[in-house]
Amino acid sequence: MKSIKIFSVLILSAFYLNAQVTLPIAPVFENTYQKATRSLDGKPGKNYFQNHSDYKLKVDFNPISRLLKGTVDVVYTNNSPDTLKEIWFKLYPNLYKKGTPRKARFAEADLGEGVTIEKLNANGKDIKDFNVDGTNMTVKVPSVLPGKTIKFAIAYNYTLNKGSHMRTGQVDEGSHFVAYFFPRIAVYDDVDGWNKYPYTGAEEFYNDFDNFNAEVTVPGGYGVWATGDLKNASDVFQKEIVSRIVSAEKNDAVIDVITEADLATKRVTQTKPFNTFKFEAKNVTDFVFALSDHYLWKSSSLVVDSLTKRRTRVDAVFNPKHKDYYEVIDFARKTVEAMSYKFPKWPYPYNHETVFDGLDQMEYPMMVNDNPVDKREDVITLTDHEIFHTMFPFYMGINETKYGWMDEGWATIGEWLISPMIDSSIVDEYGIQPTASSSGGKDDSPIMTLTPDLKGSGSFTNSYPKPGLAYLFVKDYLGDELFTKALHNYIKNWNGKHPMPYDFFYSMNQGSGKDLNWFWKPWFFDGGVLDMSIKSVTKTDSGYAIVVENKGVKALPIDLMLTYDDSSTEKNHSTIGVWEKGNNQTTIEIKTTKKLNKVVMGNPHTPDKVKSDNSFSVN
Repeated sequence: MKSIKIFSVLILSAFYLNAQVTLPIAPVFENTYQKATRSLDGKPGKNYFQNHSDYKLKVDFNPISRLLKGTVDVVYTNNSPDTLKEIWFKLYPNLYKKGTPRKARFAEADLGEGVTIEKLNANGKDIKDFNVDGTNMTVKVPSVLPGKTIKFAIAYNYTLNKGSHMRTGQVDEGSHFVAYFFPRIAVYDDVDGWNKYPYTGAEEFYNDFDNFNAEVTVPGGYGVWATGDLKNASDVFQKEIVSRIVSAEKNDAVIDVITEADLATKRVTQTKPFNTFKFEAKNVTDFVFALSDHYLWKSSSLVVDSLTKRRTRVDAVFNPKHKDYYEVIDFARKTVEAMSYKFPKWPYPYNHETVFDGLDQMEYPMMVNDNPVDKREDVITLTDHEIFHTMFPFYMGINETKYGWMDEGWATIGEWLISPMIDSSIVDEYGIQPTASSSGGKDDSPIMTLTPDLKGSGSFTNSYPKPGLAYLFVKDYLGDELFTKALHNYIKNWNGKHPMPYDFFYSMNQGSGKDLNWFWKPWFFDGGVLDMSIKSVTKTDSGYAIVVENKGVKALPIDLMLTYDDSSTEKNHSTIGVWEKGNNQTTIEIKTTKKLNKVVMGNPHTPDKVKSDNSFSVN
């Protein structure tokens, strides 16, 4: 890491030239400014590029044997300035292949032969020169020039995992969540070239924005839910089921699309030996599907854009034995509403969102795989957290593999803010105490540490609560209106593209009109303890002066509870702005004529490692 060189600084606007703090920039990002693929005002540069694929997927899935046989016809467009002589593919199911390096632990019975490539054809010619290395596959091809395309035809098969459900796999004897199921072309970007990181089961994903036409064939009696729009509902569902889907898409009320009576009388799907469900999804980062022969389906829709009156349908598809799931449709609907109108106050970008009763806590475009839980509060926080991922990483195209904090941190603040909107009794402190207690310790590293390099507790805190707290503190500092303006600037700059950390920092700076580098640098690039203390409380002519010390380098808000001799109390709040000048002490002036008895500092969303020095008794 190093600071911006002079040639980079010269292209900054006058606003940035006045900045007192510069962010350390790694050479790979410095190169993007030299190449003008990215810019220091936070926008894509004039030479920004993004490659693209059009996929036609055909899948035949046997839920008994769990054998998935598929074909992939894909047209890949090279929009980069580079000539590509090999194409990298991701074979994510090979996480379960014997011998594949992985961080996750699986049952031995779930380890198999991985993906079998039956046929690989490029531009009409069979390709023999390809290499499979764990979850990566490289294919030597004739040169793909800038602006040109290459067509692949692939036939493959693998057996879906059963006993070790890692974001995908069998849920029960009649239900499956099938993700990462097809050979897909890796991202080739302006920062790293090909995304060569293997999938280990720990880090998440980085995919291009592509178009999908998918056909999923399953035995009769199985319903299928997926990313994208179902194009042939009348061909696969009974007439009454189709009528209810149409009704749900037009109404705010919750519609029981599949009931227990429908399941008992087997009046759900068309009475054929096999049904082929056809889906279409445009400009999305992934495609997944799920199926069941015994799940209920509740559905509702709402207007997510007050200007266009566009509606989003929200679905909950679940096992009737899981009683917590009967309220999920309500929580999901309220989450989509809150995201559209309150935070981040951006119209929900997709036509539907399906919460599927699975065995994980994982997000996908337009789909969520959520396990049942016991506590109502946990149902709410899990539902809104996973749905919030719709914006980050899917709408924004984030590289989760390297920068998990760029999506998980947003889902965390989304959970903190939206959960109390659904139930005002919730005070969600997810990850706050672990962040405080681990700060300054052996596993505590800067947020900008690459996700694959995180260790121990830092694998959680660096991706979830620490960045979530940073976003929360900036929101408090800027105020809701200015923060929303800055965040919308980031979203407008990068939706449908691939933002990197500096694109976020500079977009927020530009959008707010404030140089926030004084905050970004210590919070995202530096380590250190999170700890404050009350140093002294002194009587003044107008009241009291309370001196608070910050024992680390990261700015934290200050919340004081003041108790007076007459037993009355008063709250006092200071944003992170009190640390803007780099000071490690600040004095808070309290104007009062009453006698102060005690001062206690703290807030559920302010991590503080040592709390014993957070109270002060006034003599």
